[in-house]
Amino acid sequence: MPKISKKGRELPSSPIRKLVFHSDKAKTRGVEVLHLNIGQPDIEAPKEAMEIVRKQSLKLLPYGSSQGSLSYRTQLCNYYEQHGISIESDDIIVTTGASEALSFTLNVICDAGDEIIIPEPFYANYNGFAAACSVEVIPVVSYFENQFELPPIAQLEEKISEKTRAILICNPSNPTGYLYSEAEIKALIDLALAHDIFIIVDEVYREFIYTEQSHYSVLKSEKGSEHAVMIDSVSKRYSLCGARVGCMISKNRALMATALKFAHLRLSPPALALMASEAAVSSPSSYLNDIKKEYEKRKNITLAALEKIEGVEVSNPMGAFYCIVKLPVNNAEDFSKFLLTDFEDQGQTIMLAPAAGFYSSPELGKDQVRLAFVLDSKKLQRAAEILEKALTAYRNS
Repeated sequence: MPKISKKGRELPSSPIRKLVFHSDKAKTRGVEVLHLNIGQPDIEAPKEAMEIVRKQSLKLLPYGSSQGSLSYRTQLCNYYEQHGISIESDDIIVTTGASEALSFTLNVICDAGDEIIIPEPFYANYNGFAAACSVEVIPVVSYFENQFELPPIAQLEEKISEKTRAILICNPSNPTGYLYSEAEIKALIDLALAHDIFIIVDEVYREFIYTEQSHYSVLKSEKGSEHAVMIDSVSKRYSLCGARVGCMISKNRALMATALKFAHLRLSPPALALMASEAAVSSPSSYLNDIKKEYEKRKNITLAALEKIEGVEVSNPMGAFYCIVKLPVNNAEDFSKFLLTDFEDQGQTIMLAPAAGFYSSPELGKDQVRLAFVLDSKKLQRAAEILEKALTAYRNS
């Protein structure tokens, strides 16, 4: 039998998608599955983005620039300028989603066996990106009890070794919804400068903030410009997840020149998706204002419904569209599977993402799930009803 690589064998499964087999089976039985497991918005994309694709009369789809079209990168510069972020088009490489941006970044700054420090819980695929690059994740625990705030800087600094190449965070956080403050971002930049490492910030959810505190981008600090990398995407902001258009941004010229070599390997970003993304970024600001209000409404409805369920505790997200829910069960993954294989209520059930997969430390998150409030309000209220009934059935099974 031909050999499979150790890297491939040890690549972690996605906790967001690992129960899809059971979800598909439930659907074949005629059960409607309400998906709270994945950050797939149900809000329509900007009409400008969809129309530009429909109206294309191209006779073929040629290769584009490996860096991404200049017109799109220029439009991104205009977008960031509105957020107080001053960059040039050459500071941007357009990527196939934020996923490729992170893979490029890790490949550029890390060799096999190097380390990155990440506060946990964190977006589960960070584990996968690191493993695919033969990089080790060094976690620093943030806690449900204090809303997953950044651990003390001293705790992060204790983890820095000669193998450390970067600190990686998501702001606001997927999966916790925690919003890192300006003071926290500046403290992380100072730490990166002191140890001559990178600070990588995934800012995909920048627009979705539910507090008086504003979002502070890592790229606003001139002091840390040579050490900062920002990851971004149109996926969540404009409901263009399937477009797979993201970007990596840095003012570090050597970093970006090296990343461009990796971009050359995959030739160019997807042409039609790039057109749709440029149109979306150019759409009226009212689009983002409206969907932010909608997500805040959904967040409030979700939290109110969950807090009424006996034994359930829920974190209060400051941003993004996720929350971590602590369930009165010992094994949230087993319960999440039960929802799909052994339970339904009036022909419906729900799909959750077990939170253990968002931790790197194997003993953490066993009684937690990540819930995405990306469905309409009625479905979210119904999902809470199903959850309450399923918990009772699970305890009695």
